[in-house]
Amino acid sequence: MTYKGIISNVKPDSIGAEIGLMPGDRLLGVNGEAVQDIIDLSFALAEEEIELLIERTSGEQELIALEKEYDEDLGLEFESAVFDKVRQCANRCIFCFVDQMPSGMRDSLYIKDDDYRLSFLYGNFVTLSNLGPRDLSRIARLHLSPLYVSVHTTNGSLREKMLGGKPAGKIMEQLNELVDKGIDLHTQVVLCPGFNDGVELEKTISDLYAIYPSVLSLAIVPVGLTRYRDNCHPLTTFSSEAANQVIKIVHKWQEKCRKENQESFVYLADEFYLAADQEIPSYECYDGFPQLENGVGIVRTFLSEWEEQSVADPGYTEPHYIDVICGVSAEKILTPLLAQLSFPNLNVRVVSVENSFFGCDVTVTGLLTGGDITETLQQIPGPRTGIIVPGVALRKGEQVFLDNTTPETIADKLGVPVRTAYFAQDLKELLAAWR
Repeated sequence: MTYKGIISNVKPDSIGAEIGLMPGDRLLGVNGEAVQDIIDLSFALAEEEIELLIERTSGEQELIALEKEYDEDLGLEFESAVFDKVRQCANRCIFCFVDQMPSGMRDSLYIKDDDYRLSFLYGNFVTLSNLGPRDLSRIARLHLSPLYVSVHTTNGSLREKMLGGKPAGKIMEQLNELVDKGIDLHTQVVLCPGFNDGVELEKTISDLYAIYPSVLSLAIVPVGLTRYRDNCHPLTTFSSEAANQVIKIVHKWQEKCRKENQESFVYLADEFYLAADQEIPSYECYDGFPQLENGVGIVRTFLSEWEEQSVADPGYTEPHYIDVICGVSAEKILTPLLAQLSFPNLNVRVVSVENSFFGCDVTVTGLLTGGDITETLQQIPGPRTGIIVPGVALRKGEQVFLDNTTPETIADKLGVPVRTAYFAQDLKELLAAWR
């Protein structure tokens, strides 16, 4: 099979630039062998003598021989990390967030990837339901570890029901096979009230902890429900009482795990503590934050950075009125922090935005849209010098919200500057020296 790695960028003064490679050129092979992804490519480029098969944008193919230092990079970036096709998810999960997306949004938001290569490279969670013997062999041979696995439940029949297919029921068999091959795993459970919580959650934690430390961590995150669920399985969100019950179960297991292995092992997403109005655990309880990208421990790291970050305190010669935007669940975190600021002439207002776009059950800051932010601010009277929007709500590496609006759009409609705070340090610095 021929794979084509499409070059998107060639770094200046790199080997790729020296041999005349250009964006749009396609890498077909290295030393006579096809490469199906950047994992294959990294192993192939460990050689000192390389022969590249390149297909130019004109369609002409060219062999380029070169010598380089051992493991020296070519300076190439590719449109995708995989050169064949990203493996799509074939499950029909009752909680799938992609199935709850409105129409008309950017194409990338409708992609259901379930590719073990992206799991190894970027920490994407996979279900393993499309993993075959050749995949397992390759994972072991190349030692693609750790992998990030969406377990959801270790009860095979329940997992089949939740994911919508028989392959999903083999999860413990698959996990044990990976562990036997020396692969470490980070795992997650999307918790759905009435399905995999309660006794089922206890079983899942117990089963996964039984193969610790090969299972490095387990994150418990709540199901996310939008208002676009007309053809979806009926589900509910976690009430305050239900969130408290989940916290009790997990804290019991954390105490056991810390007593036996000095690590919590199982971690709860911040939303559970916020929903239950409980204190966020201490910094030490997160053991280096192995699942920070999964929303586990973001509040604690924010609070710690806020406390540690010092800024100059010159104050302002004229009154400044700054609106700080957040989701509904973050308001209770931000309000007391910002109330402690005492910069002369600085007036800060925390503006929690209800998510009309996805529905009021979605309270996290990361899913806010520019449209909802604008509409909320337009309804709030009073002076306004500037607006600070949360960077977590923007597309990674770009200034674009989920609804394709931008901070500039908000600035134009409100008539004041809009700045982005990606975390606690940014927020504190912007408030201390608005510019």
